[in-house]
Amino acid sequence: MANPQSKPQQQQQQKSFERRYSDIAVPAAVEEIIGRTGFRGEITQVKAKILQGKDRGKSMRRNVRGPVRLRDILMLRETEIEARKIRTGVMKGAFT
Repeated sequence: MANPQSKPQQQQQQKSFERRYSDIAVPAAVEEIIGRTGFRGEITQVKAKILQGKDRGKSMRRNVRGPVRLRDILMLRETEIEARKIRTGVMKGAFT
C-alpha cells in the first residue's frame, strides 16, 4: 500500500528542487535546428523556446555542442544573450 504522505512529500521535494535550481538553469525546448557552425562544424545552432523563468515563452537562437534533435530540453544558464545568425556564403578572408 502506498504511503498517504508520499504525494505531499513529492510535491514538497519538487518545489524545493525548483527553488534551488531556478537561479542556476532554465529549461528550453528545441523548436528548430537552424544549421551547423564552428570551425569544424561541431556546433549546432537551434531555435529554442524558454519554458520557465522571467523570459517564459521567448524564442531565441542558441549554439549547442553535442547531439541535439527537435523537442529536446536544454538547460540554459542564462536567457539574455542570443547567438549571432549563421553567415552563409562567406569564404576565407575578411567578412566584407
